Amino acid sequence: MPQLSPQGPSRGGVAVRLNKYLSETGVCSRREADQWIEAGRVSLNGAPATLGTRVSAGDEVRVDGQRVGPKKAPVYIALHKPVGVICTSERDVESNIIDLVGHAERIFPIGRLDKDSEGLILLTNDGDIVNGILRSEHHHEKEYIVDVDRPISDLALSMLRDGVRIMGRMTEPCRVLRIDRESFRMILTQGLNRQIRRMCSALGYRVRRLRRMRIMDIHLGDLAPGQWRDLTAAELDGLLTQVRRGQSARSAVAATPSVQTRALFERQSGSSARAASHRKKSSP
Repeated sequence: MPQLSPQGPSRGGVAVRLNKYLSETGVCSRREADQWIEAGRVSLNGAPATLGTRVSAGDEVRVDGQRVGPKKAPVYIALHKPVGVICTSERDVESNIIDLVGHAERIFPIGRLDKDSEGLILLTNDGDIVNGILRSEHHHEKEYIVDVDRPISDLALSMLRDGVRIMGRMTEPCRVLRIDRESFRMILTQGLNRQIRRMCSALGYRVRRLRRMRIMDIHLGDLAPGQWRDLTAAELDGLLTQVRRGQSARSAVAATPSVQTRALFERQSGSSARAASHRKKSSP
């Protein structure tokens, strides 16, 4: 009989779906599990598994011929992904993020940053939290600093803020704050493929540097490119709380911005109002 976690495939004798079992053992996310099952990499009791297969206590599950053991202790880390690293758990891909981290446990990235971008990305062996973080309807904030190739106008920043048409659809409204002539801060709750680069390109700008500084309440801080750290107890508690809150509020149209974000953009609004007042007083 294979070793099974007490929190694993059969709670009280109830079988669970194979993709859920694999994610709970920490080998991959549920989405990856479905891909592996479809690719024929997973077997159950010696026979090829199929999507929807359920696992009971006493069943033997193997991935690529290796038996899946008990659930590993959960791992949650924050990495400063450098430019040039690819966010994939496929070890045969050159410059993959897993080899960069070199963690003792089998982990995978939560979401991705494109190869040309850098900054904060989370990795874990907890497949259950991945969808809770990535689902756009949960409105979890991700904060970026964007440098473009020429001075960006106030009109362009306003258009970015209101939404830009890319890939045949309008992006959701977001928060944008100018830093200087050629850089700005952007806070998204959406996660389309190469979204910021596509938005800037649609307005005639090329992104020279793109850094993700924050995911929800987890900050990049002073991590150097290529460095990683375990999440603190407070960060992990906040992350899991927000994931649970998002899962219980899927029907909400939009989430309330965080205290940090409200303060940031209240300062922005105040500065804009003072600038407008000054211009009015200075006008001939």
